[in-house]
Amino acid sequence: MPAPATKLPWHIPLIFALTFVIHYLDRNAISFALPQMANELRWSDQQLGEYGQYLLGAFFLSYGLAQVLLAGLAERFGAKRSLLIVILGFSCVSMAMGPLGGSLALLIGLRLLLGLAESVHVPMMGVITARHFPSAVRARANATWNVGLIIATAIGSLITVPIISAYGWRASFVIIGAAGLLVALPLVLIFVPDGRPGAPAAARGEHSFRSRPDYWLYVLCGVLNAFCGFGILGWLPTYFVRAKGIDFAALGWPLTLVFSAGIVGTLALAWLGDRLRRRVLLSSIGFLLAALVLYQAIAAQSLSSMVALFALAVFCQSAFQAQEHATVQKLARDSEVGAATGTYNGISLVIGGVIGSVVPGAIVSASGNFDHALLAIVVAAAAASVTMGLLSWRMREGDDREVRS
Repeated sequence: MPAPATKLPWHIPLIFALTFVIHYLDRNAISFALPQMANELRWSDQQLGEYGQYLLGAFFLSYGLAQVLLAGLAERFGAKRSLLIVILGFSCVSMAMGPLGGSLALLIGLRLLLGLAESVHVPMMGVITARHFPSAVRARANATWNVGLIIATAIGSLITVPIISAYGWRASFVIIGAAGLLVALPLVLIFVPDGRPGAPAAARGEHSFRSRPDYWLYVLCGVLNAFCGFGILGWLPTYFVRAKGIDFAALGWPLTLVFSAGIVGTLALAWLGDRLRRRVLLSSIGFLLAALVLYQAIAAQSLSSMVALFALAVFCQSAFQAQEHATVQKLARDSEVGAATGTYNGISLVIGGVIGSVVPGAIVSASGNFDHALLAIVVAAAAASVTMGLLSWRMREGDDREVRS
């Protein structure tokens, strides 16, 4: 029987949120560094698109593949022990980006290694969350740590841009990586339990979620979401600088306002999803609105209207972010949450994350036009809306059916 709501360990997702912030700052520093790299190396827009797609896509390739292959093993090894190894790994690799990132080839290699190091972070946070929180509040519990992703994107510009401006892009990787060792590692070590007594262990070779069509339809939704989310995340700073003429040093607050909308949306829409029990339908509506608003944002001319419209688009897309891991946990048995989350997240990022990084870059490289690149994200958001609507109908949301262990 689940513990009463007043006794639920809410400090666990709060700690996870902080580790996720550092995780994402490590991962996303490259997005803010790209304009400076291009200026330093005198890349044209076409070269920036070509080289940028490699640097952004390399991470998602190893990050996604490693999740599919390693999440089940990490769960059996121990969720907490795996988390500690993850934090130690991505902190050290990030710090190495500064002194070792002296060439494009080395940077790509380190990005691949960073993806491997961070790979099972999300699945293990999902495992521990599922063990400590009942289904009725899992959207809120998962959204609490998942909002770390949005916080990192919101404050990333305020932290990373000044560091890059003052000390150079290499220093930003060293400083952010050190934060993982000094802050995230001790918090998880001391305050996060491995799992509640008697929690079901992952059964070797028993992954029944793989036989469920609804699970794979949701994986497709995850691919489309990753394409949209990481396409915007990876290219919006460069889009503002190169396509809209915004000074790099002035990027901080515009990007903070855009991505802060995701914090509000994730938390508010997670509460709404738990309350309505229409998590997938809510995500479908969010994607539709995001596509419409993003289309308007591309045509905007003034900085204020651009920021407002991009912020609204991020808010609408966060409907998916708010329900994402709670939906995966509903589509899998309690004993296979780690493997199900790793497979879902891994495939979503290998396909959606890589394509979301590569396709906009390839479009810019071929056409020299950043607006065309963002139009591809509009199309993907519309496709995600249709796919989520179909899945909501198939799941017959609202009857509270659930897969049990």
